[in-house]
Amino acid sequence: MASRLIAKSLESTVKLNDGVVIPLFGLGVYLIDNNCTDVVAAAINQGYRLIDTAELYGNEHGVGNGIKESGKKREDIFVVSKWWPSSEGAKRALQTLDHCLNSLQSNYIDLYLLHAPQGGHCAEAYRALLEAKKQGKIRSVGVSNFGVIHLEALAKLGLEKPSVNQIELHPWQQKQDIVKYCREHDITVMGYSPLAKGQKIQDKTINEIANKLSKTPAQILIRWSVQHGYITIPKTSQKSRLQTNADVFDWSIPDEDMKVLDALGDKPWSCTWNPTNNSLREAGLQ
Repeated sequence: MASRLIAKSLESTVKLNDGVVIPLFGLGVYLIDNNCTDVVAAAINQGYRLIDTAELYGNEHGVGNGIKESGKKREDIFVVSKWWPSSEGAKRALQTLDHCLNSLQSNYIDLYLLHAPQGGHCAEAYRALLEAKKQGKIRSVGVSNFGVIHLEALAKLGLEKPSVNQIELHPWQQKQDIVKYCREHDITVMGYSPLAKGQKIQDKTINEIANKLSKTPAQILIRWSVQHGYITIPKTSQKSRLQTNADVFDWSIPDEDMKVLDALGDKPWSCTWNPTNNSLREAGLQ
């Protein structure tokens, strides 16, 4: 059973199924462009120790520069990135990994994920990434946007279970079946878009609870994710919001309000794509 820990601070961590220790809270840098270096450096200097990027985001170089500018040691920062699965399979996955390492100015990455069950060659690419792990280029291998059928397919193929499954998680998109499966099979859950990309920040329910607790709507959404025990990676391109986004550890949402927030999932809504239902053929996991 995967550990379900509630982060108590920016320093809180959890041990993955492969023994790698990962922070429970960090910064997402989805499509942050011109100021990525500055935001990452500022986050690290404010105590953030987890940075989540991806090939798709186009800013791995900015993350690498941000770590360098922070003055912190590379080994003190946990970096996550992802490969966008394509028909080129394992060869492209390894090429993308090497490009990632070059951009990060590092000879390893802490956690590398298949970005989604697509491209028709996920099993082949996953095997290649496991080999790269043996070579020391990757500390931990995981997946993103994988549904239960995809996780089961990896197991049926006899492949090492992923350490992490990163999926969209917020009160309107709770993916309880995937979360349940992951926790039962010792796969740690990381939630992306905890702020629902800002599209629900004016929601009446969120604002009522925020006013009741004297918090911002964003803090309520982030705390909801933290309180459910997910690794939480709110994105911001504004350095001024780094501190308020991380001010979610010395208070909690009362149980009755958590129930109200959880009830928002009765009418699922997604702020982004949802490939968790892609076929095994689309994923290349048959």
